[in-house]
Amino acid sequence: MYRYDEFDHALVQERVAEFADQVARRASGALTEDEFKPLRLMNGVYLQLHAYMLRVAVPYGVMNGTQMRRLAQIGRTYDKGYGHFTTRTNIQFNWPALTDLPAILSDLAEVEMHAIQTSGNCIRNVTTDVFAGATADELEDPRPWCEILRQWSTIHPEFSFLPRKFKIAVIASETDRAAIRTHDVGLQIVKGEDGGTAFRVFVGGGQGRLPHIAQEIATVPAVDLLAYLTAIVRAWNLEGRRDNIHKARIKILVASLGIDAFREKVDAHFATLRREALAIPQDEADRIKAYFAPPAFADLPKTSAPFDRAVLADPDFARFSRNNVRPHKQAGYASVIISLKPLDGVPGDITAEQMEIVADLAERYAFDEVRAAYEQNLVLPHVRLDDTPALWRELLAAGLGTPNADLVTDIIACPGLDYCSLANARSIPVAQALSKQLADLDYQERVGPVRINMSGCINACGHHHVGHIGVLGVDRKGEEYYQITVGGSPDEQAALGEIVGRSLPADEVPGAITRALDRYLEIRTEGERFIDTVRRTGAEPFREAIYAPFSNPEVADVAA
Repeated sequence: MYRYDEFDHALVQERVAEFADQVARRASGALTEDEFKPLRLMNGVYLQLHAYMLRVAVPYGVMNGTQMRRLAQIGRTYDKGYGHFTTRTNIQFNWPALTDLPAILSDLAEVEMHAIQTSGNCIRNVTTDVFAGATADELEDPRPWCEILRQWSTIHPEFSFLPRKFKIAVIASETDRAAIRTHDVGLQIVKGEDGGTAFRVFVGGGQGRLPHIAQEIATVPAVDLLAYLTAIVRAWNLEGRRDNIHKARIKILVASLGIDAFREKVDAHFATLRREALAIPQDEADRIKAYFAPPAFADLPKTSAPFDRAVLADPDFARFSRNNVRPHKQAGYASVIISLKPLDGVPGDITAEQMEIVADLAERYAFDEVRAAYEQNLVLPHVRLDDTPALWRELLAAGLGTPNADLVTDIIACPGLDYCSLANARSIPVAQALSKQLADLDYQERVGPVRINMSGCINACGHHHVGHIGVLGVDRKGEEYYQITVGGSPDEQAALGEIVGRSLPADEVPGAITRALDRYLEIRTEGERFIDTVRRTGAEPFREAIYAPFSNPEVADVAA
């Protein structure tokens, strides 16, 4: 992982000192909340329903044990003993006192972490494939490019006050595990015409009130990546709407102009740029790539006798290995998913004690590396197959061994109305109820991979638009209701889900989703995943199942 140089340390320390002064002025009343708002947002601080919330940056989701322990210490000292991992692979603390924020940022700076650009109208944390550098199907490790983008975009003088927030994701394989087509800009590493690194560029994706799937705009060689991205952001910065917050994202500009007209504008800016000034010096690229060199893997056989024996001897470990252990490009190794979705748990939450345990496990079993996944789970990317049974036992003892990765209880959910001042409805209790309803692991495995995403409002922090089954909280005359969509997908076949009918009260949601899953089991063909069935049949069979109890129109009207 990347290590700070003297410029990084100086930048972060300067920001801590600056923000400490701003907090002191707010606490004394010298700054009003309105005056303080733009200053706190630049440092990842929101004012939520009950308290200030601090969002800590986790660049491309990568942390080490020391950083994880520091997050645990912050959760224990300044919060209520836990943290919440988000779909942007950051971590949020929901209860810090305003006057403690400078101390927290200072503590973070000591372990090379910060909260810069985790909020506000700027380029946010760059995300990537959680298995980057570990999976066999990638052309190259995308993380060095994420780091280059982080350095390019951090406190960029031209792009610090954009029309709205701007999100970038990078992958290096055909399989999209970072949802790049739902981003303002998605980048896929490919081979260029000269055989070198190039990037397919997708632009104009995004969720929220007006969701769009990104469109492909160009393929650019690596040497031109920063110049082309500068041209894209400049075109939007100059022409994006600032009069209407709901129409300010780049997706609206791209959709209104059309991709060809937008491409012409980008090309015009690209032609004016001094590309040589934005080219990445090869020695600098090599220096950054060196920080992401593979760890010192042992020379191991492809198979592991201890792993195979444990699979045969223990059905629970066999289930964990089926669902939470992923293949690795290095023989004898695997990536292990730590589910943060236990039965009746809050998706993405992890206690301080569990963070410390994960830190220990990362150091002992995974070359001191842990990743945050946008699915709100953690991943130990490089674990010996031999060690997976012992690792699983320790995860199990810590309450972190739930074997449900990619299954129906691996629910992505925003904090909703329990915390968020923008939400219309609660997400957490609905996710918990659904988790209990679908708790039977045999049933979950029979259903197979299904992505359920839940948002407490149209801002879509839970990515409900691209859930195979999406749940959106809506307000109906002061009461919480939930709209269900079917058929969304965040991957290389990205699609927005179709609204299937009237919104339902919270207590009807688990039953409705269970009926949709049961219908899938009835109509699927051999080997067909849930999303494949939806693509084959359309949403109608699932609509019928979801609303089956409401065949009486008078009852249906109750849920309108």
